[in-house]
Amino acid sequence: MELWQAVVLGVIQGVTEFLPISSTAHLLAARQAMGHANPDDAFTTVVQLGTLVAVFVYFRADIAHMLRALWGDWRVKRFGSSVDSRLAWLIALGTVPVVLIGLKFKRPIKETFYDLPTMGLVAVLFALLMWAGEVWHRIRKQDQHRSDVTESNIDWKIALWIGLWQALALMPGASRSGTTITAALFAGLSRSAGARFSFLLSLPSILGAGLKDLYDEYKLYKVPDPTQHTSLFASTDEMMMLAVGTAVSGVVGYFAIAWLLNYLRKYDTGVFVSYRLLLGGLIVALYLLGKVK
Repeated sequence: MELWQAVVLGVIQGVTEFLPISSTAHLLAARQAMGHANPDDAFTTVVQLGTLVAVFVYFRADIAHMLRALWGDWRVKRFGSSVDSRLAWLIALGTVPVVLIGLKFKRPIKETFYDLPTMGLVAVLFALLMWAGEVWHRIRKQDQHRSDVTESNIDWKIALWIGLWQALALMPGASRSGTTITAALFAGLSRSAGARFSFLLSLPSILGAGLKDLYDEYKLYKVPDPTQHTSLFASTDEMMMLAVGTAVSGVVGYFAIAWLLNYLRKYDTGVFVSYRLLLGGLIVALYLLGKVK
């Protein structure tokens, strides 16, 4: 991998991790276009750690409040003793589905969904689901007896519901932020509240996936497997490119979070639905024409 490629991939990751358009699909497509031999290797997952740092920095005050609140729970020996600690436990609960499904089905998911035509179809499917979530949100808003669910009103059922949708994003093309924001709309949250919960919910899953792939790459480095790709740790240049891509994704991701939260306070997700339909349709069309594999 060349330096300019690492920078470009970092920018793509930083933008698409938080915009509901699927970072993995964009990274895999870009890496295929760049001619990378193994576009689905650990680089595609580990570079997400940069966007994890972006979430930590952007929501540092919220995270600090939750950590202090969890310490408060420990002191009083009671779960959810405050609004902040309750939110922290709900994030933990919402992370359970993606952990269980990811550990159990990681290999079959890669074997089934990690190709461009399938990603195109998944992108179209979840674009339609996002549009359905918007329609439901508008219908719900017309009911004067219903108000938007706020972060402080999220209960365990809503957290688990959004967490189940987050697990669907293990399929490239679905988009983690896209599936969770869609689930939040169906659950009655406002777009901006849904996005905030989505970003906070991403912390454990991105951290876990990134560290797991780093550990797997280290094991592959210590005990090479001729049936697999070469470990990222086997090349100083590749490690440097991973560091560059991760750093770039963190900086770009910070601004992507700020932009999207501001955007969703004023507008709906229609532009992302349209983009995903165009992207997915284009990928499928190119596959049918024999231009991509």
